[in-house]
Amino acid sequence: MKNIGIKWKNNWVEKVIFKGENLRMEECKIKNMYDLNHTIAKELLEKHEYPWEVLPEISDFIIELGNKLDKEIYELKGENIWIAKSATIYPSAYIKGPAIIGENAEVRHCAFIRGNAIVGEGAVVGNSTELKNVILFNKVQVPHYNYVGDSILGYKSHMGAGSITSNVKSDKKLVVIKNKEEKIETGLKKIGAMLGDEVEIGCGSVLNPGTIIGSHTNIYPLSSVRGVIKANSIYKNQNEIVDKK
Repeated sequence: MKNIGIKWKNNWVEKVIFKGENLRMEECKIKNMYDLNHTIAKELLEKHEYPWEVLPEISDFIIELGNKLDKEIYELKGENIWIAKSATIYPSAYIKGPAIIGENAEVRHCAFIRGNAIVGEGAVVGNSTELKNVILFNKVQVPHYNYVGDSILGYKSHMGAGSITSNVKSDKKLVVIKNKEEKIETGLKKIGAMLGDEVEIGCGSVLNPGTIIGSHTNIYPLSSVRGVIKANSIYKNQNEIVDKK
């Protein structure tokens, strides 16, 4: 991985920063954030190193996979919409394809699925929640007034009421994944958040474009989160992130 471009006169300092970059960005890799046995999108994710690289391919993957799904388990409901027979879809929910709704999932009152969405087994898409270009692993919960766009939510991750992913920068520039001085250019204009397995997002929080949250991390309510948040930690605010005990 290249140096981030900061000029240092002391070569020893350059090497320390370089090493730190490798270690920190390692946390953002798919293999370190997710147990791929908990998603129907395993084959797609295995092809990539970082989770945001998957986003442009979700639509085509759904169509390809949908046509191979077991017809004893899934029904084709409209154009490129596959819904498990065991799933519960409320009459007021709206689903646009391509989409796959997994076994025993719930899509509740006034949910709005705008397309390019994989909703995992046992996942909950709740009242007035909106999804667009997402992968929800099995048992994910986005149950109350959430917006999740251009994002991947790991196994059993949960977004509290009113928490959202912001997927476009206010200046409309391409999203850069940042961890202090370290960065990765994504080449993408739209990236929401990548949540590792069993992440808890507190009510009313905003996950800014390109936020990466490691597995088993908790985010306090009413937080504004950006950058890379390490696994197994508690985010109280941008200046107070502590390890879980």
